[in-house]
Amino acid sequence: MSLGPVLVIVPTYNERENLDLIAGRLHAAVPAAHLLVVDDNSPDGTGKIADELAEREDWVHVLHRSGKQGLGAAYVAGFGWAKEHGYDVVVEMDADGSHAPEQLPRLLAALENADLVLGSRWVDGGEVVNWPKSREILSRGGNLWTRLALGLPLRDATGGFRAYRRAVLEEVLARDVASQGYCFQVDLAWQIWQAGHRVVEVPITFVERERGESKMSRAIVLEALWRVTLWGITSRRSRRRLS
Repeated sequence: MSLGPVLVIVPTYNERENLDLIAGRLHAAVPAAHLLVVDDNSPDGTGKIADELAEREDWVHVLHRSGKQGLGAAYVAGFGWAKEHGYDVVVEMDADGSHAPEQLPRLLAALENADLVLGSRWVDGGEVVNWPKSREILSRGGNLWTRLALGLPLRDATGGFRAYRRAVLEEVLARDVASQGYCFQVDLAWQIWQAGHRVVEVPITFVERERGESKMSRAIVLEALWRVTLWGITSRRSRRRLS
């Protein structure tokens, strides 16, 4: 299967220190890709910087939202924009440099024979840089629980560096999708896998941000674990009723 036009969606909230740099690295790594900045009315002026970047570069686009509404909602808005403007491939990527644009060609190459490609920290060849041990344990543990609760054969279902075929996204988004953090990422991967589409993982090096503050919180992680548990219970009950 060949790939069509590629849109990289980067949600932002207070990322003024990172946006120009990550945009430049993306264009150097994949010159044909376009960038959509989805800004949640950042108080630090990230949206203005994005507008200035879009005025200079025809491969940069900006979608402004009224306020901070969550990572999942930002991506869903970006997915809709991608459909409206005719992109065939949609990429999720963070603005803070933790997802290296230089590794995106690896994901796109794997997408030639897949429907969803996950950049994985926890497969052979993947790694994390500058993470405290406590955070690594939390991420590995959350992904282990996801595999056990959902039967999802992925090592890094919570990761946020990924590439989709847009047509597959449309199919999944026609159903309900959780709208926050880890929940959103797990939900999309799980539904795409359940629908019989091909999901593959490729190793990436994840680097902890050097500038700005992380948006991840304990509340988001706990909500994700709770939702995954409920999904697992509901799924098992449904299978028993059908058997």
